[in-house]
Formats: sequence, structure tokens, C-alpha cells
Amino acid sequence: MALYAGSARSSSTAAGRVTRHSFSFGPHYDPANLGFGPLVCHNDDLLDPSQAGGAGYPEHPHTELEIVTWVLEGALVHTDSSGATHVVEAGRAQVLSAGSGIRHSEVADSSSGRCRFIQAWVTPTTPGTEPSYVLGEAPPPTSGLVEVVGGGHGLPIGTRGARLLVARLAPGQAVALPEDPRQHVFAATGAVDLDGVAVRGGDAVRLTDEPGRVVRASEATELLVWTFA
Repeated sequence: MALYAGSARSSSTAAGRVTRHSFSFGPHYDPANLGFGPLVCHNDDLLDPSQAGGAGYPEHPHTELEIVTWVLEGALVHTDSSGATHVVEAGRAQVLSAGSGIRHSEVADSSSGRCRFIQAWVTPTTPGTEPSYVLGEAPPPTSGLVEVVGGGHGLPIGTRGARLLVARLAPGQAVALPEDPRQHVFAATGAVDLDGVAVRGGDAVRLTDEPGRVVRASEATELLVWTFA
């Protein structure tokens, strides 16, 4: 088990935007932290929609990435070169499969207040596919982890064996983590105890071949878990 404190993450700032990086990213190069299995980016973005001209990422290109976004607060406006425009509200996921190449933009919805979202980049199993996009519905209330991307119930993703699961935990509530050999456990909000390890909001834990771990919330927590078979 390896704990990565949120306070140790590198960060980037731009007009109306603060981004915290869990892995080596752009000018924040770290050869010892390039990724975790196929997960090569896990960014935590906070956008201020009061910024003149909007806040976020203007149109830019991507290739050969599965780009997964989970909105924690507010709403995000997604536009891509296929002509599609979607508003992604808090509690919903989107998957953009860049494939052979696509352009997109992500900006805060000014009518929904500030926007916070987690965006992960995952390398695809098969390169050169046609680009695609899918937007999920808010998951139903549950007492445990909900599969929102991959697996048998989540949005399709072009990375074999990759899943994103989300849990909203009340204080004292516990969940057992999946059995997958690789797991990236991120406390987006709140705080949890992971078998004796205190994980606070913004912290992540990376597990390799450690089945049977249990997470217990110390306070109200939104937990994001990437698993890789």
C-alpha cells in the first residue's frame, strides 16, 4: 500500500482554473510517477465560472486516450469536433474515447456556480479506433461502491479490465474494496480509514495485489476507485 498525500501533488494555475496533478504532467515531470498501470493522468480541476470569458480548457486535440471525467460540484460543458455539446452535472461521468483523433473543450457552466471535476486519462487496449463519446446518468443511491465506468454496469471504455467505481459514504460507513490486482483509491472529499491508514480529502492510495482491504469513512466522503484487472 502506497499513500500519496494531496498536499504533495503538483499544481498548475491559469485564469479561473487550478489543477492538481496526481501523476507527472506537462512541466511537472517526474520520471518516478508516470502512471499506475494504464492510468497516466488523474487531475483534480477547480474552475471559477465568474472569470471573464469562462474558465476551463478551450478547444484542443487528443489522440489514443480514454478520457474519463467525474464531476464533483457544479456542471461542466463539453463540446467536441463531432458537433456534440453536453452539460455534465455533478454526480455524472463522461467517457471520451479520443481514438485516432478528436478535438474538444471543457468549460464551467456559468449558471451552476464553481465547478470541480476529476479527469483521468487511461491508455486504450486497441489503438486507432474511431472517436466516440458517451454521457452517463447519475448512479442510484447505494450503500456501497457503484460501477460508473467499465465492467458490466458502467459506461463503455476502450481499456480492457478498467473500471471506475464511486461511493458516497456517511460517517462510520464501511465498504470492502474490489479484488482487482491494481487499485487507485482517491478520497475526493472527506476522510477515510483504509485498514489503519488515514486518507484525507485529496489523498490517494495505490494498491497492488492487496485484496480484502476495507475503507471506513471518518466523515462524509466521496470516494473514487479505479481498478485494473
